[in-house]
Amino acid sequence: MRRSSRIRQKEGAAAVKSIVTIDLSERQNGFNYIEASKHRSCWVHILAGKLFKGKKLRNGDSMELDIYKRISPCFCETVPRRGRSKRRVKTGPKGKLNTTTFHTYFRSMWDRYSEDKKASFAYLDCLWFSLYYDPASRQKVLLWIKKEAIFSKAYVIVPIVLWGHWNLLILCHFDQNTESSTRRPCMLLLDSLENTGPRRYETEIRKFVFDVFQAMGRSETKKMLSKIPFVVPKVPQQIDDKECGKFVLYFIHLFMNNSPEVFEAPNGYPNFINEKWFDRGGYEDFCNQLITGL
Repeated sequence: MRRSSRIRQKEGAAAVKSIVTIDLSERQNGFNYIEASKHRSCWVHILAGKLFKGKKLRNGDSMELDIYKRISPCFCETVPRRGRSKRRVKTGPKGKLNTTTFHTYFRSMWDRYSEDKKASFAYLDCLWFSLYYDPASRQKVLLWIKKEAIFSKAYVIVPIVLWGHWNLLILCHFDQNTESSTRRPCMLLLDSLENTGPRRYETEIRKFVFDVFQAMGRSETKKMLSKIPFVVPKVPQQIDDKECGKFVLYFIHLFMNNSPEVFEAPNGYPNFINEKWFDRGGYEDFCNQLITGL
């Protein structure tokens, strides 16, 4: 088969795939049924009919095809189509959040807080802890964190994603001396999937905090840091394997809205953080607001 014939044969095959069955019993706004009935004689159907009957396209068919295109246009190419509804359906973000989507939602939340509220908080990029976890990029991450001066704030938000699972680390009152009796430093780890054993991160988190202190030139020793409480309070749990990132965003949202100036609770963290911190309805409403807030 000559090259020109092969090309026409491919065009014909594409035309067959593009044929649309029109249901004239279905009424749509702006649809002209008389014109639609002419679709059977358009160039697409004529060409497809030839191929269906096993006829090979000849060199002369090129001119014939061009004529068909001019005098028998395919009506389906010009049918008025209803535009996509602008009404936003509130379904919340679907699936497990990746780092890009998480950061987009977090920044949308962050930008809506007042400057007074944000004055007490610092945060790390959601990739930084996982990059720190890799020895090859550890020093680079510590240099980035040093430039942020995160321990000048009362609370440091550290989203953690390792092996596809999200946790939230909150470093509380690290702007104070580690032996302060009025604003005692504390490490909070919030995990919506408790059965994964979140305390397994404690050693790496303590090492992370110590390395950050060293990078910033602070004088705390490992022994001093070992006395800082590492707390994993019970929190509401996710019901599937895809919600962990959205739970972390909700933890951040609730903590920023309710965090006291000083923790006075005897257990070292606010009493509002518990198994009944929020209900399922509040979480789902928040997920829907993530979409509308962008």
